[in-house]
Amino acid sequence: MASEAFQLGQILYDNDVNLDLIKQKKVAVIGYGSQGHAHALNLRDSGVEVVIGLRMNEGSPSFALAKKDEFKVLPTAEAAKWADVIMILVPDELQKDVYEQSIEPNLEEGNMLVFAHGFNIHFSKIVPPKNVGVFMVAPKGPGHTVRREYRLGSGVPCLVAVYQDYKDQVYDLALSYAGAIGGSKAGILKTSFKEETETDLFGEQAVLCGGLTALIKAAFETLIEAGYSHEMAYFECLHEVKLITDLVFEGGIPNMFYSVSNTAEYGAYSRGHRVIDDSIKAKMKTVLTEIQTGQFADEWLNEYSSGGKRFKELREADKNHPIERVGEMIRSKIKFSNQKDKLVN
Repeated sequence: MASEAFQLGQILYDNDVNLDLIKQKKVAVIGYGSQGHAHALNLRDSGVEVVIGLRMNEGSPSFALAKKDEFKVLPTAEAAKWADVIMILVPDELQKDVYEQSIEPNLEEGNMLVFAHGFNIHFSKIVPPKNVGVFMVAPKGPGHTVRREYRLGSGVPCLVAVYQDYKDQVYDLALSYAGAIGGSKAGILKTSFKEETETDLFGEQAVLCGGLTALIKAAFETLIEAGYSHEMAYFECLHEVKLITDLVFEGGIPNMFYSVSNTAEYGAYSRGHRVIDDSIKAKMKTVLTEIQTGQFADEWLNEYSSGGKRFKELREADKNHPIERVGEMIRSKIKFSNQKDKLVN
């Protein structure tokens, strides 16, 4: 478990990081999606020796992109055997099989296993041997942002956690890795695998991905059922969300209230808690309990391993919601100033 020196809740910056530690290691990045691309390029630009571990499917976009970016690409097992530090950046639902088939047989004493999310370690889907270090470096942003901010000389805040120390080496190496991908420019927050995993899943389900989208669709449906046009309902319930969230992101909730009208502010104070009331908070507690007990983790992995029938049905229903039909038409006429970033070097 994490060493006593690893005090949770601290935020560290460039002066707290020794980049030479990770530069002395050979790093295998397993997976070359959004996060894998960003980690690998940032590490290499920081002077770290990096190879990419993939299933050797030369027709896959990940393989083609890694070769285009002039990385040495190896089968996952060979990359794991070559490396001192193995960063696993394949999806949560694939990690256990990839680990057991290609990584675990090639681990040597003193190797470092690294994760960007604690899911498989915290819920004991992956159980590393005691003679390796295990830590987490989790940027709080998508991969294209991690890469872009690094190239601009800045960075994205990173969460760092130590699950299993090895000869008191893991703590400083975790900070060094986070610094090498740009995290120490924006701040490295020390946490634990338990805290990161449970709060991340809860935030996704209750607010960022689940709660927000459910609230948007429920509000849209309420206006449509009351006889208002689909277009007006879309603008009021979805289009303006970015305006509000940007204000909150930039200066907190008070900044948002400062920027909107007094009418909007009073309406929020006097009505918001009637929509999100104590009954909703009670449901959030149930969602959190399902996360804490591992119920959600087991449900998701069983769903995936059985073919994902319900998952696909839910995805399809969401894509076919009326808000998406009107939204597609409206968005096609708007030229956004911040078109989605592409994965660039």
